[in-house]
Amino acid sequence: MIISHGTRKQLTESIRRFFGGMPCRVQVAALPWRRTEDGRFEVMLVTSRGTGRWVLPKGWPEKREEPQEAAAREAAEEAGVSGAISRHEVGRFYYGKMLPSGMEWRCEVHVFPLEVDQVADKWPERKKRTRRWFRPQDAARLVQEKDLGELIADFGVNPRKSAA
Repeated sequence: MIISHGTRKQLTESIRRFFGGMPCRVQVAALPWRRTEDGRFEVMLVTSRGTGRWVLPKGWPEKREEPQEAAAREAAEEAGVSGAISRHEVGRFYYGKMLPSGMEWRCEVHVFPLEVDQVADKWPERKKRTRRWFRPQDAARLVQEKDLGELIADFGVNPRKSAA
């Protein structure tokens, strides 16, 4: 039986919590996607502010926001895109967020597909980030987190089915 990297990460996280580890902080992310004129699918990545590595638009839910609403807001702020956000997450990934103090905060990120129908010329973080469309298999190779790469690659096989 082959277990994916993402599944191994979820099992590891469950074991860590069982033995009393600090719980993860929960973030949300949008997985912006579109269909091109020639029928291919693309996903959008943005660069992180600190390191410039390729990531999904993500952040913390605010007040009483539903998770998918927070993901859509993050996509608008960080990437300048909007569209139909799925109410259902397509998956999760884990990463360590480095704090200014040098401590690492463990984060569990819930990912919601966003079918993009508008791309803004101006958006709040346009001077802090670069955005770019990629074929899913290319985006999967560019992200640092292996389980996020698997999630993007799996999503790229059939975005409409995954986003349903």
